[in-house]
Amino acid sequence: MTLIPQELVPAINQSMELTLPATGTYEQLRNKLAAVINEMIHHDFEKLVFHLYRIDVDEARMRALLADRSEENAGGLIAELIIERQLQKLKSKAAFRQDAKPAEGEEW
Repeated sequence: MTLIPQELVPAINQSMELTLPATGTYEQLRNKLAAVINEMIHHDFEKLVFHLYRIDVDEARMRALLADRSEENAGGLIAELIIERQLQKLKSKAAFRQDAKPAEGEEW
């Protein structure tokens, strides 16, 4: 059971215009997001594609993953990619905040 950063669910909700409840584990989040994605695949594929571009999921990687693991649930695979990308963004923001802090004695 892998716990997720508390900023992850709000980031996904904002990027995908959702209201997923905060969950405690990666598996719970993946399952809830997979259900939403499967719904979009069947009823609003255009919206899903819009969100994937907005989040900046690597299209080539997604296509390869879906082809290599075609027997698995597509919504679950896409959910994994979305979660992974959002985690990358959160890590990048945290690193930028660290780099932006002035060194001691360099404040103006």
